[in-house]
Parts: sequence; structure tokens; C-alpha cells
Amino acid sequence: MLKLNLADFTLEHFMAHYWQQKPVVIRQGFEHFADLISPNDLAGLACEEEVESRLVYKKDDQWQAEVGPFESYQRFGKEGWTLVVQAVNHWSPEVAELVKPFAFIPKWRLDDVMISYATPGGGVGPHIDLYDVFICQGSGRRHWRVGDLGEHKQFAAHAALLHTEPFEAIIDVELSPGDILYIPPGFPHEGVALEESMSFSVGFRAKSACDLLSGLADYVIDKELGKTLLSDPKRPICQHQGQINASDFTIIKAHLQTVLDNNTLMADFAGSYLSKTKCALDLQALDEPLETADLVNALREQPLVRTGGLRCLYVDETVAQGVCYIEGERFDFGPASQQAVVALCDNDELNHALLESGLQNPEFVRQLTEWVNAGYWYFQD
Repeated sequence: MLKLNLADFTLEHFMAHYWQQKPVVIRQGFEHFADLISPNDLAGLACEEEVESRLVYKKDDQWQAEVGPFESYQRFGKEGWTLVVQAVNHWSPEVAELVKPFAFIPKWRLDDVMISYATPGGGVGPHIDLYDVFICQGSGRRHWRVGDLGEHKQFAAHAALLHTEPFEAIIDVELSPGDILYIPPGFPHEGVALEESMSFSVGFRAKSACDLLSGLADYVIDKELGKTLLSDPKRPICQHQGQINASDFTIIKAHLQTVLDNNTLMADFAGSYLSKTKCALDLQALDEPLETADLVNALREQPLVRTGGLRCLYVDETVAQGVCYIEGERFDFGPASQQAVVALCDNDELNHALLESGLQNPEFVRQLTEWVNAGYWYFQD
């Protein structure tokens, strides 16, 4: 089992002084760390249509990028190229284990585990990310430079590569297997492989206000909510037809605020919106579907395991009613099932005891059986 090793500070110190504030190197954050997937298996994943991948390299000193799936890598030689595969935790249970040591950050902030395989001299160029990332060094060594926050000019080095101009490094290190480099959003950085190497990046994404407002608008429209008309009875006679005066402006803002102040609506939006996965899941539907009674009996013997990348959330505003949100959908199991709903969302493995309150509820058992048959959860062989 992977365990985060913080020799120089506590988790509390990290969250108070580094998280979303400044980068830091955590030497031997994972002791005796070994690759969670082989380069060959990673390359095999990048051959699949459902898996997001890209190859980055230089040709005639110009940056190039290609999007997978890929049939072969022979033409790239033995130096100067990088294979990047997104959401590998969705496809590999071993890679999904890398998420667990970072459980001190809630799952709704998690993006995915991205893995890059690089040949000597390989990298993706100097760039800025809009998310927090823990870069965990696997096999091999990489040289990393990280700059400070600032007005860094970005440009398209290629249609698929947004780079930043040269920067002065505040961190200039070589990472060895087990070392971790944490980088908050906005800090320019670049990694170059010193030898054949693997990097495992656990990313935590935050939504912009623009993204959230757009998502809220879509949710309100889809659910046919927010249809109450703006109202302004007993308004005074207008003196300037082209004016939106201070009183009118207050009415408009207050009308929009009624949506934001509807706690149940906002809870359902947040749960639904943030529980949607960005990348495909590796759902293995059962060839012979389980019956509900078989599921309950099987739970007494072995735990259910959540498939990698599945997002299961609850919101304080609605969880007392037994409400949870899975893959963008709202499920309401009633107050008596609250404990099971919390367990369902908080745990990657579920046993009969954790789900006991829900297993008394026929609707909860029926839905759980449906999820298992669809491959959202599975019994390990």
C-alpha cells in the first residue's frame, strides 16, 4: 500500500504553507517507489480509442504534437520524445492506488492521474498549468525547473502546445524515483528526462467562475428551473428611457441571487456537475447480471471495489435526505440510508457492514445491483 512520507513537515504544514501558494520538492515522498504500470502497458493503452494520449517531440528544432491512438512508436527513435496518457487511474487499478495517499484533498477537486513516459531529452516544453499537480517520479531521472508567479507571456509552440517564454527558476532539481514535486496553478515549469523515465502526475483541478456559471446555466435550463420572472411592481415613472438606474440594477442582481440562494438547487447542481468525469471510464459490464439477493450475499464474503475514476459525491445540504451524486446523476435513497450513502462516496472498497443501512432499502439494493452489473463497482476475482 502506498503511503505518503513527509519527512520535513506535516500535512497540516503543507496545506497551510504550500497548497495553492508555492511549489515544493518532497524528497522520497514515496519510499521504494516502483512504476505502477510498465512503459509497454502504457504504450498499449495509448493504442486504444477511448484513452486520451499524445506524443510530443521536436522535428527540425520545432515542437510537434500528435494525438492518439497510436499504432507504433518505432519512427520516433530512442531520444527526444514523450508519450503522455491521461486518466490512467481509470484503466489501471494499480495506478488508481496512487490517488489514495492524497485523500487529504476531497475527490471533487481531483482531476486524474496522468502518466508520461520520456526518452532521454524528452519533455513537453516550458508551460503553465491551471491546476495543482503532484509529480511523482517513477523509474529514471528527470530535471525540473520551476519559475515564480508573474506576467509570463505564453505562445503556441504548436497548435496543441501552449508554451511560456524562458523564466528564472526558483526550483532547479533532479528528481529520482520516489521524489515528488508539487506545483500550484500558474507557476511555469519544465521537465526534461535525463534518461528513460516515467512520471506519475496526480492533478487537482479547480473550476473557473466562467465554467461554474456556464455549468449552472446549463443545469437550470436542463431541469427547467429558474423560470420565475423578474418583477418590479409600483416602480416610479421612468425619466430616462435608456438608463438602467441603481434601483433597477439592484433588482436584476437580486433576481439572479434567488438562484444562488436556493441551497437545494445549488447543492444538486454542485453534486451533479462535479461528479461528472472528464475522461472515459473502463466499465466492464457483467456478462451474467447479478440478482439483488446474490449481490447482498456476495457482499458478506468480499468487498466491492469502485472502478478507477468513478466520482461519487454528497453535499452537506442534501445528504441527510440520503442524496448522493454519481457520474452527474442525482440519487435519492431517503434519510434512513444516509449512513450507506456516505460510505458509498467516502470509500473505494465497500463491505456489508458499511452499507448495512442501505441494504435495508430495496431501492438502494436495486440501484447498487444496477451499478455493479454496469461495472461501476466490481468484486475482485
